Amino acid sequence: MNTVRGARERARIEVTAAIKDEARRRLASEGAAKLSLRAVARELGMVSSALYRYFPSRDELLTALIVDAYDSLGAAAEETDARGLAAGAPPRARWLAVCETVRAWALERPHEYALIYGSPVPGYSAPVDTVGPASRVANVLIAVLRAAYEGRGLALPPLPDALRPEAVRMTADFAEGLPPEVTAALVAAWAQLMGLVSSELFGQFNRVVEDRPAFFAHATAQLAHGVGLTSVPGDADGPRPRFA
Repeated sequence: MNTVRGARERARIEVTAAIKDEARRRLASEGAAKLSLRAVARELGMVSSALYRYFPSRDELLTALIVDAYDSLGAAAEETDARGLAAGAPPRARWLAVCETVRAWALERPHEYALIYGSPVPGYSAPVDTVGPASRVANVLIAVLRAAYEGRGLALPPLPDALRPEAVRMTADFAEGLPPEVTAALVAAWAQLMGLVSSELFGQFNRVVEDRPAFFAHATAQLAHGVGLTSVPGDADGPRPRFA
């Protein structure tokens, strides 16, 4: 009986993966707004009723794709930072390396990036299941800043008095252990990081920025400075950190 159950579970895993792979292909060719369970089933040679046993609705399939994308990006960021820690890299180098990883992942998987950071899909509302996976990259950057702060290698950015209550609230909500000044700067830096990647990916840099790797390196170095990760002489113009 256990052998039969195991075979069924393996078959379910394989079919689920095939459905997701086909859905990703359709994202690339048609976009998330046009994703259809019937079309996915047709391409896989399945009847719609069979596919509904795996994903009862388009929204459940979208949620699975969104969670997979967030988890893939999060795992890439975590692996990069783990290599930085193992190499004894300082927090600023770890920050820059994670930013480079976000950009590289987005350029390699543009349609998945668009799914999680592009225009909202009409009629779709992301459930709470997506919150944890969506937080993974930000949590890596928070850990980098926390390490810098605990090691006394973090300069406190300016914080207007009018913003302090909100910065205190944000710190309590998701960045415990950081000064409110740093939390506020981090949220702004996160928005700018995603704006940089999105602008490159979605064409806003066309006829504006030609050397995009160099521009991204400069911009993320400025973001590091803005959150209090100050540079050392010559660091801003040096090679990007890479941890083998």
